[in-house]
Amino acid sequence: MKEIGVGLLGFGTVGAGVVECLQNNGDVIAERLGARLVLRKIADVDLVRDRGVKVPAGVLIKDAAAVIADPQVQVVVELIGGTGVARKFVTMALEAGKSVVTANKALLAKHGAELFKIAEEHNADIHFGASVGGGIPIIRTLRSGLIANHVNSMYGILNGTCNYILTRMEQEKLPFDKALAEAQAAGYAEANPGLDIDGHDTAHKATILASMAYGPVSLDQVYVEGIGSLTDVDIQYALDFGYRIKLLAVIKNIDGKVEVRVHPTMVPLGHMLASVNGVFNAVMVDCDFAGRTLYYGRGAGRAPTASTVLSDIADVAKNLMVKAPRRFPVLQYTLKPPMMRPMGEITSRYYLRLALKNQAGVLAKITALLGEQDISIASVLQKEIGTGAHVPVVILTHKASEAACSTALQKIDALDVVGAKTIKLRIED
Repeated sequence: MKEIGVGLLGFGTVGAGVVECLQNNGDVIAERLGARLVLRKIADVDLVRDRGVKVPAGVLIKDAAAVIADPQVQVVVELIGGTGVARKFVTMALEAGKSVVTANKALLAKHGAELFKIAEEHNADIHFGASVGGGIPIIRTLRSGLIANHVNSMYGILNGTCNYILTRMEQEKLPFDKALAEAQAAGYAEANPGLDIDGHDTAHKATILASMAYGPVSLDQVYVEGIGSLTDVDIQYALDFGYRIKLLAVIKNIDGKVEVRVHPTMVPLGHMLASVNGVFNAVMVDCDFAGRTLYYGRGAGRAPTASTVLSDIADVAKNLMVKAPRRFPVLQYTLKPPMMRPMGEITSRYYLRLALKNQAGVLAKITALLGEQDISIASVLQKEIGTGAHVPVVILTHKASEAACSTALQKIDALDVVGAKTIKLRIED
């Protein structure tokens, strides 16, 4: 049986999962593929740490360049992470004409267009299914399964840490800090969780998905808000109105302009994404011919991510076997960048929680300022009078532009009857 040599760069959690999966399921992969994937070399700075899997003597080395240069290595798998040495070694592999499999979302979000150009110039390929959604086959779906479609929109819950925190805040009525501490204790959040809770991890993934659908999108064109300012009070108010709050990646093409944004979002309780809880991820894609489809599963972790990495390795191996590299080029990445919609032009319904003095005529001042920006009110809720000088009042608006809402809130928050900055959440129905 033909053998395809694999070289691994990085032997951390996911790298160890790839080795474990290959050792346990190598025979079934070979049977289905018609070739055997053989691990030739692994490069890592740590040669002694126990990863829970054993490799033959001489396989694990420190020199990543030697792995890339090894003539027996036909597929290079980058699992180092980050955008420094990972970028260097991916470039080196592509320039050597070797296809690359990676799970590195930050690398692709920041340097994807550059790397795919290098791959094209050297007749190599980049497979990156594990960069978005862990074990969910969303990249493969966009790359080939939906190739006959125009993508109208994508909505994604793409960070399990944030989804777990929001789920616990709702179910146990926990404040954000306690839910975060629980996530850290359970191993779902890093000691420094900023990349996750500030929304940047989701933004990396949203950039990749948008670039596949519409052409190269720059990471700095993605609007990002995290979940750190959310309170259990807002989560409960959202439930009262029939909504659940999720950190959502929102990707849309409306009249030829693309918007890509990441922020806490209220979705109706009956919406498919509202039922995605805990550490699970999901992506909903709406297309012109396929219609609406949903992809759900574990978005991270050793085993699910390793499964997707090996699926990509098998794809590259099949291309090598039939001498057809770049059999499925990355959709749209080779096109010119799309026209982006500025954040101020996006339209949404809004949830506004205001702290207002409990006196006559205050609400009329608020509605007047909203009306000046053509923002109409759909619902108002005041649960209780409260004991302080200000009481919480929640307003749901009809659709309005982001610019109009921001202008109205600047004027509202400047009023002497408003006791704190207004909390604003966007609603996607």
